[in-house]
Amino acid sequence: MRTLTLLCTLLATAHLAAAEARRPIEPVNAPATAVAARISAEKKVEQTAPTTSAAALGPIFPLLVKAPVERAVTPKPPAEEIGVRIKDVAEVLGVRDNQIVGQGIVVGLDGTGDKTGILASQALSNFASRMGLNIPASALKVKNVAVVAITAQLPPFVKKGAKLDVQISSVGDATSLQGGILVQAPLMGADGRIYAAAQGAVSIGGFNVSSGGGGGGESVQKNHALVGRIPNGALVEREVETNFQKNGLVRLVLRRPDFTTAQRMSAAISTRWPGSAKAIDPFTVEFKLPPSESDETIPMAVLAELETLRFVPDVRARVAINERTGTIVAGANVRLMPTVLSHGNLYITIKHTPVISQPEALSKGQTVVTSDTTVSVDEEQSHAVVLEHGPTLGDLAAALNALKVKPRDIIAIFQALKEAGALNADLVIM
Repeated sequence: MRTLTLLCTLLATAHLAAAEARRPIEPVNAPATAVAARISAEKKVEQTAPTTSAAALGPIFPLLVKAPVERAVTPKPPAEEIGVRIKDVAEVLGVRDNQIVGQGIVVGLDGTGDKTGILASQALSNFASRMGLNIPASALKVKNVAVVAITAQLPPFVKKGAKLDVQISSVGDATSLQGGILVQAPLMGADGRIYAAAQGAVSIGGFNVSSGGGGGGESVQKNHALVGRIPNGALVEREVETNFQKNGLVRLVLRRPDFTTAQRMSAAISTRWPGSAKAIDPFTVEFKLPPSESDETIPMAVLAELETLRFVPDVRARVAINERTGTIVAGANVRLMPTVLSHGNLYITIKHTPVISQPEALSKGQTVVTSDTTVSVDEEQSHAVVLEHGPTLGDLAAALNALKVKPRDIIAIFQALKEAGALNADLVIM
């Protein structure tokens, strides 16, 4: 309102200034009586004129005064934007990562490598043998070498020459991998075949610095110094054959098997391609590719469109509880049966007070120490809350807030509700 009044005042001032500009200029030799008469007439008009307001400015600014104020309404999302995409809850059977693993040595450590055992010496001896040097493991005693395990994920459809990130971790008694370099090591799959080779400088994202040797002195450590990464540290040397269709059929597998979700996903696919999908079991939905795409080439266009189809999956009612942190997460489908909820705390305090008994002077007695034990019990007055007519989690939250229940007590209440049969959800204790 204040803004509108200020705007009207400014517009009125501009209107009066324009009227003043249109006033005729009096001649220099105009009679004084004529000028006085004109000024007197203008004053009478100003006194009888109404105060300038938004209503008075209506004919001049009709949009400002008469136009109704329209409130911005958030549009509802279209039907195709409701739900989740198929690619977020399911994946094509056969299109998956493959784990590869290897073992190697990290060299260049500043005295933080493996110190005991023959693991590092034997690994270094094997490496020297590949380089044409025949050195027995017993003759090697180094502290700048550490034996590590190497792991990586081989994505589907990856080609030769592609680069992968690798993770390494110490398997001996090394104290840090800081500043080390991984010597070329093969990475094998579960079938024993080599699929990549890893090599490069190790990044541990921290440090481990100590003063003095032999375990003495001060030490400062940031993050974990025995596990590191080598970005783009592995080169793919062998491709993995990926087969995800057979006779024009592609199978989609749900990450969380469910009868209702599988049926709804099948219906969403059949809406786009009628009669092309059917739910085989709670885990699998079979999709028949259109005839033009049922060949040996990858039906990229069809599967790309299929991944973006949306539907509403069904989720089981579940309450997850982490007793270590006091965290409670409940789904939207959790429902409660009508019940009466009462909670009260019982505090028991046991206090031991030492009592010292001193003998009298020159009595040759001994000082005796006894203990005075007091036990106090404090029970809070409990309040009962009635939850009826199909209570929801909102009703339960309001009831718990009214009882001023702490998170640890809420966990016990949920467990009691489950035992009483009033909680229609799975209770997951983490």
